[in-house]
Amino acid sequence: MDFLADCRTRLAFDLVANTWNPVVLWALRLGPRRHGELRRTIGGISAKVLTETVRRLEFDGLIERREGAYTLTPLGETLLAPIEGFGRWAAEHGDDVVAAQDRARSA
Repeated sequence: MDFLADCRTRLAFDLVANTWNPVVLWALRLGPRRHGELRRTIGGISAKVLTETVRRLEFDGLIERREGAYTLTPLGETLLAPIEGFGRWAAEHGDDVVAAQDRARSA
C-alpha cells in the first residue's frame, strides 16, 4: 500500500498525530465531560488549545457536544483501541526511545 498525501491511511495517521487529539479522546472514554472538567482531567492543556482540539474532533466526527458536554461518537469510540495500543507500545518501548535519543545527543 502506498502512503500518498491523500490516502485514507494518511488521514488516520493525521487524526492521532496531533498531540492533543488522542488525549482528549482517551479522556472521554469514560463518558461525557464539560469543557472545564475535561481540561482538569487532562491537565497541561490551555483552554484555547482544548477549544481548538474539540472543534477539530467535532469536525472530524469523532466527538459531539450534547447538553453542554463533549462525548465520543461511535466513530470516536473506534479509535480507543488503537490509542490504547499506542499507549502499550509506549510503556513497553518508551525507555528504549529515550535511550536512543540520549545516545544521539552525546555522539
